[in-house]
Amino acid sequence: MTDHTPTLLALGYGFSARALSLRLIPEGWRILGTVRDPEKAPRLEADGVEPVPWSAENIAAALGPATHLLMSAPPGEDGDPALAIAREAIEAKAPDLHWAGYLSTTGVYGDHHGAWVDETTPLLPTTPRGQARVEAEAAWGSIPHLPLHVFRLAGIYGPGRGPFEKLRRGRAQRIVKPGQVFSRIHVDDIAAVLAASIERPNPGAVYNVCDDDPAPPQDVLAYAAELLGLPVPPEVPFETAEMSEMARSFYSDNKRVANDRIKTELGVELAYPDYRSGLLTLLEAEAA
Repeated sequence: MTDHTPTLLALGYGFSARALSLRLIPEGWRILGTVRDPEKAPRLEADGVEPVPWSAENIAAALGPATHLLMSAPPGEDGDPALAIAREAIEAKAPDLHWAGYLSTTGVYGDHHGAWVDETTPLLPTTPRGQARVEAEAAWGSIPHLPLHVFRLAGIYGPGRGPFEKLRRGRAQRIVKPGQVFSRIHVDDIAAVLAASIERPNPGAVYNVCDDDPAPPQDVLAYAAELLGLPVPPEVPFETAEMSEMARSFYSDNKRVANDRIKTELGVELAYPDYRSGLLTLLEAEAA
């Protein structure tokens, strides 16, 4: 391994970071991924990723060879978890990085009563989670010389994560709140957007990462049930639905998220431009 090997340090090796890593490793990349639970380290190793136990000292050491940095760990009570323990080391490394990406959420825009939003829309979050993401974006953006790119992700689905799992467990509710729509994104399309940004760095850029088809959640569940050959769950009014406070909070935001910038600036062509193509492909992959 030479000093010229492109090396990505993923602060939070989750669903999206894994999808990007599996895309980069065959291209000769070295991937380092943080892990809080030592028992999960073998999973990273099986992917070809070098586990980095979560600590200030280990993150500082892993920053040494890093040429690229991906932050996907969600903010906690102390703000961004990586900055809370390793900000000084990250600031010291910032000028040497080729690219840095922060995975945020479209929740930063708040509620727009079903209207369209884009990257120029003011950030007016309506939930504590959305506010925490606004603050985390700002915290990363305040680091001098960091080549930061912010990616605001819609609802993520992919292998092992999405409506099929809910339906199979018998926990799916077709909750109906009139006029409500959500934007979504397949995890492989997230990886494609991140890879395209790495190839065309534009520090300071912000990208919405979502598909072309904001849709009512009850329609997505109905389509998934039909694909599985299961009965379509009955509709449940939002007001009377049994759900966690976190799940209920998602319905406080209603907006359609525009994704033109990933296409025009990064040249991304979505593999799954709507939930139908994404879910159908997932089921075909399972069958194969």
